Amino acid sequence: MLKQAMANILTSEETEELYGAFDQIGSIIILRIPDALLSKKKLIGEILLEKVKTAKSIFYQSSPVEGDYRIRQLELLAGEDNMETEYREHGCRFKVDVEKTFFSPRLATERLRIADLVKDGEIIINMFGGVGMFSIVAAKKKKCHVYNIDINPHAAKLCSENVILNKLKGTVESIEGDATDIIEKKLVGSGDRVLMLLPERSDEFLDIAIKALKQKGVLHYYCHIHSDKKNQVSEAVTNHFLSVVKFKSEILGAKIVRPVGPRFYQAVVDAVISR
Repeated sequence: MLKQAMANILTSEETEELYGAFDQIGSIIILRIPDALLSKKKLIGEILLEKVKTAKSIFYQSSPVEGDYRIRQLELLAGEDNMETEYREHGCRFKVDVEKTFFSPRLATERLRIADLVKDGEIIINMFGGVGMFSIVAAKKKKCHVYNIDINPHAAKLCSENVILNKLKGTVESIEGDATDIIEKKLVGSGDRVLMLLPERSDEFLDIAIKALKQKGVLHYYCHIHSDKKNQVSEAVTNHFLSVVKFKSEILGAKIVRPVGPRFYQAVVDAVISR
């Protein structure tokens, strides 16, 4: 859509340079713009605001997602200077602050997949839960209890507010703090299912994630992985997981969650861990 919107504004060469996709979160659009077109970023933002009637703000992402809080630098290109919005997904409502918390609408399909796997009565530990997206979608569908842990106080606060916004079959408990510390203090051996939604640091937290599981439980291990061939990603991520896990593991499945760069993917392994 972005390339179509800019077709009569930019040259064909410039249009080809543009990234074709952007993220819309409620009334906010976040763009990545190639260095070669940064001089025209305001124009691009203004045109896009005019074309997308549901948008009120257009922001340029000027840094990668980074740091313990997993946040990014954003620059207003057009519209209202407001970083807060409401986002709806799978029958749930979420308050989001795109400046102070991590959030990706591109994980919507994965959130629903996990919710469908959850069984009534499960205890779930979401180690890096953010504003509660995975946790609330799961508790909307199933009578489970989810511990939503996040070190970012803004994310933990918004998760608590989002729980109140939604009518849930299950329950979600928002916990602010370091996932390792929280698990060590109160959640060792308590989880039927553990989510590890920090793909860039998955191996670092693998041992504590397994420690959070009951004697036998399901682990959803997310990581970033290179592969020259897309159809070999599942095998590659499975082999990597088996090379780093220290306990008996039954692989339930492995798949691409989304591409994150050329020959670079976010992938997930679902595994039953027996301790």
